[in-house]
Amino acid sequence: MLIEWCNALDRKLLRDLWAIKGQALAIAVVIGCGVGMYIMSRGMLLSLQETRDAYYERYRFADLWAPVKRAPDALREQIVTLPGVRRAETRIRAGVVLDVEGASAPITGEIQSLPEKPVPHINDIVLRRGRYFDPQHEDEVLALQSFAEAHGLGPGDHLYAILNGTKKRLTITGVVLSPEYVYAISPGEIVPDKKRFGVLWMNREALANAFDLDGAFNEAVLLTSPGANEDAVIDQLDTLLKRYGATGAYGRKQQISDQFLSNEINQLNTMGRILPPVFLLVAAFLLNVVINRLIDTEREQIGLLKAFGYGRMAVALHYLKMIGAVTLLGIVIGIAMGLWLGQGLARMYQDYFKFPFLLFSAPADVYLIAVGAALGVGGTATVSAVLRATRLEPAVAMVPPPPPDYSRSAAGLERLARWLDQPSRMILRHLYRWPKRAGLTTLGIAMSMGLLIGASFSWDAMLYMVDISFNVIDRQDVTVNFVEPRNRRAVQDLLHAPGVMTAEPFRAVPAVLRNGQFNRREAIIGLSDNAKLSRVVDTTLHPVPLPPNGLLLSDKLAELLHVEAGDLLRVEIRTGRRPEVDLPVRGIVKTYMGTAAYMDLRSLNRLLKEDIAISGGYLLVDPQRTDALYRALKNTPVVAGVSLQEQAQSAFYDTLQESLGTFVFFNTLFAGLIAVGVVYNNARISLSERARELASLRVLGLTRGEVSYILLGELALLTLLALPLGAFLGYALARGLVLSFDTELFRIPLIINPSTYGYAVLIVVLAAIGSGLLVRRRIDRLDLIGVLKTRE
Repeated sequence: MLIEWCNALDRKLLRDLWAIKGQALAIAVVIGCGVGMYIMSRGMLLSLQETRDAYYERYRFADLWAPVKRAPDALREQIVTLPGVRRAETRIRAGVVLDVEGASAPITGEIQSLPEKPVPHINDIVLRRGRYFDPQHEDEVLALQSFAEAHGLGPGDHLYAILNGTKKRLTITGVVLSPEYVYAISPGEIVPDKKRFGVLWMNREALANAFDLDGAFNEAVLLTSPGANEDAVIDQLDTLLKRYGATGAYGRKQQISDQFLSNEINQLNTMGRILPPVFLLVAAFLLNVVINRLIDTEREQIGLLKAFGYGRMAVALHYLKMIGAVTLLGIVIGIAMGLWLGQGLARMYQDYFKFPFLLFSAPADVYLIAVGAALGVGGTATVSAVLRATRLEPAVAMVPPPPPDYSRSAAGLERLARWLDQPSRMILRHLYRWPKRAGLTTLGIAMSMGLLIGASFSWDAMLYMVDISFNVIDRQDVTVNFVEPRNRRAVQDLLHAPGVMTAEPFRAVPAVLRNGQFNRREAIIGLSDNAKLSRVVDTTLHPVPLPPNGLLLSDKLAELLHVEAGDLLRVEIRTGRRPEVDLPVRGIVKTYMGTAAYMDLRSLNRLLKEDIAISGGYLLVDPQRTDALYRALKNTPVVAGVSLQEQAQSAFYDTLQESLGTFVFFNTLFAGLIAVGVVYNNARISLSERARELASLRVLGLTRGEVSYILLGELALLTLLALPLGAFLGYALARGLVLSFDTELFRIPLIINPSTYGYAVLIVVLAAIGSGLLVRRRIDRLDLIGVLKTRE
């Protein structure tokens, strides 16, 4: 019925589309991958940004944090009067060791103060279950939702915490979320572990009593005025709080939760800028090849159309409608795919980042840009082919093209004759006669393989980072942090703990590193000169000895400070006597996670003008006695935190599976669909072009197997030639992504395992085999009667 209402050209269009439905669908899927990737990444980026901004604003997420040793509450009035400060509050915040029933290992935690009444305040909480604590009961607390759910805790349940050396039984009255812990991660860790890190909130008066901070605070949180100069406010805060043991105020950019969230948003932005254009570029290439070769096969029909009075515009519009139909189908597929994957990604992020709500929502302009890009790609990729069709004169177009001239290859083929059979020589002659066509086919297959490698290499890189971090650099089993720096004898105390075989000390000192206008708030890590458990290594993974004086900087920190080995760096220590000295940069080392500055432990203590003091220790533990060690650490008052290397590594792998694994799956799915689309299209186009030739060979006596071998052997040879080029393109794409993901938190190494190349080769080969099987069915149904008829 639909055909009856169409004019002649539109009926031809519908018949042509049905005839090439497999090719059209393959091209539409390729376009859909680009559209879907853009909608998913851009929509998720905007959803995350809007959710973050709304959450931060509604619950008054702080702009600045100013930790101190101890300062009087009356100081808040002076902080509020500082230029650029809109609002300021003081609070108590401390590290604690938690003990939960059923958990054998000690748990690192933080505890914060809240007002007696649930009034709006900076870094407000979201009560998800239960009630606010009763100020009349000093043992009541609120617990972070992720930690509570990981341990099956809820209102009315109990846990233990070491508060300033005293183990206390606490009762949970409510489960909450906080904008300060969207990404709840333990200090010094690189991935969140819901079971190993917990946050509690307690009545201000009760917490002050526990930590001897009556009428005092140890941290101020501020909201700045719109347009305020953050650096100027920080300088004023540091000056005001210096005498109270301030370690240096910092803004959101260095607040660990927001830092990770912003890093994820930046990565989404990078993906949205790089991968969708690459996918659409492949789609444009494929469309160009298909339309050019389709017009070559329809030149006689174009001549007939013009002979019957159809003008250039009518012919051009006919082929533009065909391109538009395929492109629109791709757009529909892409929108549906983008919405589905975006909603799945939002569910993953909701588990990864703790928001009260997170919905995937792409605004209208995202869809308009995706549709416009797809239409632009479709039009740009095929405009030259359409113009070529309009320029064909009827008399020229209706004359069959001259047969290919294979004489130039005769000499070379004769030398191969004794090694190759006749069908194999036919394959080589055809490739020799159409080198440009063969090259474009090879390039298309190689591009699809390159996308597969570029989409999945990040898994190799992250596994390499985990291996280097946990098995080469940090090889300890347990890291113990003390409440306050202790003398060197504390190492002996650790050695006498149950199951401890080796203990190495470390010192972490807050400092500000300055190089002219560039500065960074960083902890200087002091290590023993013969450290074996936590080491500094170079790019070849060999240990780097700590210089007797001066600093070793990670490459990213050196980049941020714009210094090189041999330069002097101003170091302002923010603890003890707070010395300020110029230290030479003795070397720059390679790191993949975070930024770091290292010193020899003795040199660091000399700089502080202290006896040998340590902040904690790295322990190598007998695996048979870990439970005894954990029981001892749970009841050690001087311990502020415990990190377990095995569980941290396990948490890292779990996070990779949940987050990166999902991205790799999506990207690999897109790239795999493109590989299938590219290979199948090339096989179908070759069959359309050579159907009469192959049918003629069948009439002349060649078997179905021999005829299939001629066509599919050519596809196999081109696929084989594409594999090394695809490996190179994949390496180039991976390198571009590595450069784009270079941030303060992570630097992805350019590591591509042989298995990744093998996986990409397997997908392309399977796509070629599948396409070959589909095409083989059509070869078996070639019209042998049609070739006996004279072509008019």
